[in-house]
Amino acid sequence: MARSTVRPVVRLKSTAGTGVTYVTRKNRLNDPDRLVLRKYDPVAGEHVPFREER
Repeated sequence: MARSTVRPVVRLKSTAGTGVTYVTRKNRLNDPDRLVLRKYDPVAGEHVPFREER
């Protein structure tokens, strides 16, 4: 199956300032704004919001 521009790969960066990133995909039609997910930051040792980079 070919990759489409509707579900691009996005990089999520920690808001704790540790430089930790996650890579995921999102649906642009359902989430046109920047994606924010609460995920575990191993450097900070806690769950923090991760914001989509552009």
